[in-house]
Amino acid sequence: MLEGKHALVTGGGTGIGLAIAQGLAEAGAQVTITGRRVDVLEAVAGGGLHPQVMDVSIEASVADGVAAAVKARGPVQICIPNAGIAEGRAVHKTDTEFWRRIMATNLDGAFWTVRECLTGMRQTDWGRVIAISSIAGLKGLKGAAAYTASKHGMIGLIRALSEDYLGQPFTFNAVCPGYVDTEIVTRNVDAISERAGVSAEAAREMMVGANKHKRLIAPEEVAAAVLWLVGPGSDSVNGQAIEIAGGQF
Repeated sequence: MLEGKHALVTGGGTGIGLAIAQGLAEAGAQVTITGRRVDVLEAVAGGGLHPQVMDVSIEASVADGVAAAVKARGPVQICIPNAGIAEGRAVHKTDTEFWRRIMATNLDGAFWTVRECLTGMRQTDWGRVIAISSIAGLKGLKGAAAYTASKHGMIGLIRALSEDYLGQPFTFNAVCPGYVDTEIVTRNVDAISERAGVSAEAAREMMVGANKHKRLIAPEEVAAAVLWLVGPGSDSVNGQAIEIAGGQF
C-alpha cells in the first residue's frame, strides 16, 4: 500500500511511535524513526526502519534531522509527530522551566517537525500529517495543566493546517489516545502513587479506570488508526481529532 513512500515518526524507537513505524514499514514504507538515544533506535532498526538521532525540543536538530532523512530517502510524505513528554504537575508547582520543557517537546517539536517535512511534501502529489495528541488534547487532565495545554495546541495546529491546505492532496489529522500500555504508564505509576498517596497498584488502576472501556490501550490500536488515515478511502478525513479511548469523552 505504501511502496515508494517515505514516512518519518518522531519518538519512533519505543511505545506508540515504534508500533506506528512498524505498521508503516509492513505496509511498504521506508520509515525514518527519530529519537535522542541512538542505542534505542539502532536496537529496533532494520526491516524498513531507519534510525535518525534528533531532539525535537531543539529547532536546529529537527531541521538537520529531517534534512538528513530527506537526503537519504526522499521527501517525507507521511509525517508523524509523536515524540512527547507525559508528566503532571499542579499549576502552583509549575515553574517556567517545567512549562517550557513540556511545550518544547510536545508542541514546539511537533510544529518544527511538520514545518520541515512540509517543505518536501508540498513538492509531491500526496501527503499525510498525523499528530499523536492525547485525550488530554480534548479535555482537561487534572494535575497536568502544561501537558493538557501542549496537547490542545497540537490539535489547534493540525486544524489550522487542514484549512491552509484545503483542496490540495494533503490531509492533517490528530489521533487522541487515552492511557496506552507503554513505558510512560509504567513511569507514571510511581509519580501518581507519590502524588496521590496510594499504592502502585491503585495508581495503575486509576489510569486503567480513566479509559472508558476500563483497560489500557495497546500501541497497535493507535497504529491501526494511523494506517487507516494513510490508506485508501481516507482522503476526506481532514482536520479531525480522533479519540481512541474506549468510549466518548
